[in-house]
Amino acid sequence: MAQSTGPVLAIGAITLANESVFNDKPINWKIPVATTIAAVMFAGAERAVGRTAVWIAYLGLITICLVRTDPNTPSPAESALSWYEKR
Repeated sequence: MAQSTGPVLAIGAITLANESVFNDKPINWKIPVATTIAAVMFAGAERAVGRTAVWIAYLGLITICLVRTDPNTPSPAESALSWYEKR
């Protein structure tokens, strides 16, 4: 397995969990499909450009935690902060 596969799969899992579990939206089946395609593409890119693909995957992981992918859904960091404040 390529080194970029873990971060790419984590991006998909965090996005799916943020939308469906934490914000009570129906499961968007585009996310698992897009995550699978992205993991395969990053594995191929890693063979072509090497370590740069891994750095981009980790950059994407950091970005997905801080940025909203849907304007009506809070980012995972906002969801975690909201959950923490309710405790």
